[in-house]
Amino acid sequence: MTESLLATGAKVTEKAPMDRLAYWRVGGCADYLVEVSNVVQLRGVLDVAKRVGTPVTVLGNGSNSLIHDDGVSGIVLRLKGELSDLRMAGTVADVGAGMMLVVLLSRLDRAGLAGAEPFAGVPGTVGGAVVMNAGTTLGEVSDFLISVDAVLEGGELVTIPASDLRLSYRHSVLPKGAVIVRAKFQLTSVDLEEKRSQRMKLIAARKATQPLDLPSCGSTFTNPPGDHAGRLIEAAGLKGHRIGGASISAKHANFIVNHGDATARDIHALIQLAMSEVRSQFDITLTPEVRYLGDWSSQ
Repeated sequence: MTESLLATGAKVTEKAPMDRLAYWRVGGCADYLVEVSNVVQLRGVLDVAKRVGTPVTVLGNGSNSLIHDDGVSGIVLRLKGELSDLRMAGTVADVGAGMMLVVLLSRLDRAGLAGAEPFAGVPGTVGGAVVMNAGTTLGEVSDFLISVDAVLEGGELVTIPASDLRLSYRHSVLPKGAVIVRAKFQLTSVDLEEKRSQRMKLIAARKATQPLDLPSCGSTFTNPPGDHAGRLIEAAGLKGHRIGGASISAKHANFIVNHGDATARDIHALIQLAMSEVRSQFDITLTPEVRYLGDWSSQ
């Protein structure tokens, strides 16, 4: 299959270590790590995958992904080149899904535009942010998303209005197998300094309250209605609890951190423990923000 993938013009790496691409710094190898730079290459890769019957997993910045210790079967896809650039038309930003959010915010600052403050401190890519309707206390993607361009399983490039994505708290609905390649955001040139000040205050608060010195995926669980996952986990007596090389952070209980020698199984065990204890003690079911990559069916 390697020759077929290379024929698309994409960059292909066989048996690619994935731990270096994930924020938790754990996980095995992908059968094929494939980087595409434009829609033509993406269509070609999806066609190869369909013909040979191999799964395709899109990986953004790896900031919310738990990759199995045994790795990921099939193709792990990353968007580069044209699919990670920025095009401006007035106050509308047309952004490649592979662009990192921190890079987007920096470029919008230079362009004298605001409105993307909900991305402050969020470590992912534009595509991942749309899929999860990412956000902070300053808002979420649904507040300023206009539309996305996506390549469907059959190779068709379509534009999907934001209203059709049914965006809700950390959730969206996309056609099965669709890969987002671009997103359009409505920005503003009004009240720039006030909005930047809000962003800086949020980032400062995160640095003060979150364990940013150790590998993690950020918030492990979404907040249940009317409560906070971190408060519940701490109240369950799990703050600082350790399994193997991973622990529920002693600084913020909604973070699971890697002390340097954790395995994906260690992290997964802590996720399951937190869910079990919170359900048992408070009758509340926590929902992980984590994407499980690889075969976790036996865990």
